[in-house]
Amino acid sequence: MPIIKVTMTKEDGGLSVEQKEALAKKLTDSFVEVVGRGEKTCVVTIDEISTDNYAIGGKTVSKIRQEK
Repeated sequence: MPIIKVTMTKEDGGLSVEQKEALAKKLTDSFVEVVGRGEKTCVVTIDEISTDNYAIGGKTVSKIRQEK
């Protein structure tokens, strides 16, 4: 079973249910087109991470954005 994992920062409340469904549909369609495996077995997971829990160069993304 193919699993497509999307990890992204959660911005302004995160993605809406509609955006998540549209993203999952397009990723699944692209996978089926490129790989040729059935869409009924393709799993998409979306993990939204708080910018307080994501760091670059030892600073959280929240801190980096505050400094700009």
